[in-house]
Amino acid sequence: MRKLTFTNSKGERVVFGPNPPYIMNKVSGLGDTDSERQTVRSYGQDGATPVDILLEERDIAIEFSYKGKTLEEIAFHRKRLAAIMNPKLGQGELKYEDDNNTYIIYVDVDHLPTADEQQFKFIQSSVVQFIAPDPYWLDPVKVSRSLRAYEGKFTFPFTFPVQFGIEGDVTTVKNDGDTSAPVVITIQGPLRRPMIENRTTGEFIRINAAISPEEVLYIDTNPKAKRVEIHRGNQIIKAMGYMDHLSDFWQLKDGDNELRYTADEGIAEAIAAISWHNKYVGI
Repeated sequence: MRKLTFTNSKGERVVFGPNPPYIMNKVSGLGDTDSERQTVRSYGQDGATPVDILLEERDIAIEFSYKGKTLEEIAFHRKRLAAIMNPKLGQGELKYEDDNNTYIIYVDVDHLPTADEQQFKFIQSSVVQFIAPDPYWLDPVKVSRSLRAYEGKFTFPFTFPVQFGIEGDVTTVKNDGDTSAPVVITIQGPLRRPMIENRTTGEFIRINAAISPEEVLYIDTNPKAKRVEIHRGNQIIKAMGYMDHLSDFWQLKDGDNELRYTADEGIAEAIAAISWHNKYVGI
């Protein structure tokens, strides 16, 4: 059994599946999506040099039917669809489920459900069309890992024996998706100048600030929602200005990634939590 559930920005939902009222007959766009091949060509060059391949927006269409015992019931189902799938409500979530898997994707309603011209019929067939600006399907279950910090203790002036630091966790995490995945990083204080390094990609994020015991550092590397914040109770402090100028909003590459968490100062209990959603080209 498979079904698709659309949830709008108000939390209202409609289910397309094997059961009434909205019985799904056919769906397209789950696996296939167009791509754009980018190339460059030098003067006098035969052919072209490939640069990149970009996925286009994903088009998803659901063909379905619904029925009623009266014209009033038919009208109710039609009006309910129009209200829930109003494009003016903005982006919604489309969830795919079958006997073994669940995936989600964020979509805009491209075309409201159509209706038969013969509105007196007690069985109506219709089509709704979605566009997913980000074409990747997401695993709704977030993957999370924790790392303990390396605490730097090297200061000037010093006397021997000198303690240079205590090595923390270096761990390998696996991104099981088909492409790179942005991460959310949260770090509970107290500590100073924390850094999360992806040794596999050679990138890091360092925050040149001290985080107090009452504060949590929050970092989101999603290209569409980059954030660096310090959360103090109900207060949210924008902290993008504390980000080291050599830092990158890195993502996990597909496959294994070796991560390391360090800090100039901080107690041994300081923990960084890293989480992400695996992303898939098709399902």
